[in-house]
Amino acid sequence: MRGWFGARDFIEVETPGLQVSPGNEAHLHAFATEAVGIAGERSTLYLRTSPEFAAKKLLAAGEARTFELARVWRNRERGPLHHPEFTLLEWYRAGEAYEVLMADCAGLLALAAETAGAKQFSFRGQTADPFAEPERLTLAEAFDRFAGIDLLATVQADRATDRDALAADARARDVRVASDDTWADIFSRVLVEKVEPHLGRGRATILCEYPVSEAALARPKAADPRVAERFELYACGVELANCFGELTDPAEQRRRFEAEMAEKARVYGERYPIDEDFLAALAIMTEASGGALGFDRLVMLATGASRIEQVLWAPVAET
Repeated sequence: MRGWFGARDFIEVETPGLQVSPGNEAHLHAFATEAVGIAGERSTLYLRTSPEFAAKKLLAAGEARTFELARVWRNRERGPLHHPEFTLLEWYRAGEAYEVLMADCAGLLALAAETAGAKQFSFRGQTADPFAEPERLTLAEAFDRFAGIDLLATVQADRATDRDALAADARARDVRVASDDTWADIFSRVLVEKVEPHLGRGRATILCEYPVSEAALARPKAADPRVAERFELYACGVELANCFGELTDPAEQRRRFEAEMAEKARVYGERYPIDEDFLAALAIMTEASGGALGFDRLVMLATGASRIEQVLWAPVAET
């Protein structure tokens, strides 16, 4: 993989594991630690959930193509596809459209299969051809095809969403809806229950054009501001990668972070600080696209492993 990126003029970087902010997504949980100064003064730092903030600071500093095989940590995550410490491949292309990342993903799938000597990927009885051109499917198409829901009828260009309309559609498709569920909660439940099981069967799926309310750090799509330049890569029903045409508007990014932290406080009773240096870097960052791929999950599919621990050298013991 290092050779693949090197042949395309990427530079490998190493960014810090300790961060002021671990990320500002409501349902992403970090490991907190404490820095102690010489005089005994104490401050909270976090193990990163992604190298994204640091990588974008490098883009702002003038780097054009970077990649990192980064050790990252996520709390409250444990299962066949989740481990508290894992390896995340992140790569960035300055001045290039996010569709280029779709071609990158296809190339990385084929590379993994070639390296492992695998003719197909497999997981829990599902298979996918890693050499086939991935299917491209928008969220609107996927919700219509697999759930019979007109998703964009509940989304407006200003990020406003119609919670009650989506709730009614979900209930009609036998998806449970709680009285305190938000639009985002219902969206996620339909995605997990009705859509994701159908993705990446036979060949990989690129699920693209997420509703702008689910944009995270992606910019709105110029042709339709109801959706964002965000896609996820699936194979054998497994989410492998999350990629963006990067947002470079610090005011909009701050607004999104604050909304996410308000939701985190509502649901979990905590919030993470905002990295002000990151927002300052966004103001001078060139347009770019970037992707994050779960390296261990890719290895799992290429080797036929059934649990992530089977591809880790020394898994963290469960407590």
